[in-house]
Amino acid sequence: MVQSSSLAAGSGWCLRRRVLPQHTDHAGVMWHGAYVAWLEEARVEALAAVGLHYHALSERGLELPVVSLAIEYRQALLHGDAVELRSTALPRRGVRLPWISRFVAADGGVAAEARVELVLVDLSAGPARRRLLRQPPPDLAAALRALEAGPAGAV
Repeated sequence: MVQSSSLAAGSGWCLRRRVLPQHTDHAGVMWHGAYVAWLEEARVEALAAVGLHYHALSERGLELPVVSLAIEYRQALLHGDAVELRSTALPRRGVRLPWISRFVAADGGVAAEARVELVLVDLSAGPARRRLLRQPPPDLAAALRALEAGPAGAV
């Protein structure tokens, strides 16, 4: 059975899912928008696993919007397929926080690979006065280091 929300040691952060009807198009193939939703879920769950919940960041006026997203589709995922989303947080590149994620099918094949880049934005003064943060606050910096270390380094 595929767990609904699981982070496990191994090849980076791991979110296990099954392709359900709401994830597919009319032909039973996983819809491209579902990939994006799972990528976000994987990042939010990994952040929680290192002790920093996304809602707590939002309450402080901090957000991590996506500024770059690329997905390379290699094989179709179909309704009913079990999938592991294996994600790795890479070291910061300037203000960008890059992630690489692989959608791994039950047979071990990589169905898709995604690269996502985020930035840290401070919205505490309101959306019209948002600003890009070049350095994260200490607790977020520690969480980012823990994300890069992977599940074995999680709190």
